[in-house]
Amino acid sequence: YRLTDFQAALGLSQIKRLNSFVKKRRLIAEIYNKKFQNDERFIIPKVNKKVFHSYHLYPLQIKFEKLKISKNFFFIKMLKKNIKLQVHYIPIPYQPIYRKYAKKFNFEISNAKKFYNREFSIPIYFDLKPSQASYIANLIKRIAI
Repeated sequence: YRLTDFQAALGLSQIKRLNSFVKKRRLIAEIYNKKFQNDERFIIPKVNKKVFHSYHLYPLQIKFEKLKISKNFFFIKMLKKNIKLQVHYIPIPYQPIYRKYAKKFNFEISNAKKFYNREFSIPIYFDLKPSQASYIANLIKRIAI
């Protein structure tokens, strides 16, 4: 792919700020980790001690199968509180283009299904304030009953 001069200049200016972006995301992730790590309803992202995680996303898993609410209900409740969640890592057989082939090939995706049924990516971005991250985490804990 060919970048335009403008795109290259924008990219270079962002690279200069990369360390501050990553530092801020790691701060937010630390807040989330502390809020969720000792609560059996949640699974926080695993990070190998030898890995420096940039937290492009924060995929939190919620054990809905042990709760009184569904993933869909949870998603709607958060949206009503103006917290926009995202779902990432959708299993291939769930992708529209592959759906018609899923039954034909009988994919074994039990782990992918389990992850997909639990996972939400919660807000993590440079302008998110620590107090906002704390609010989001506390709200998630209140709704996930």
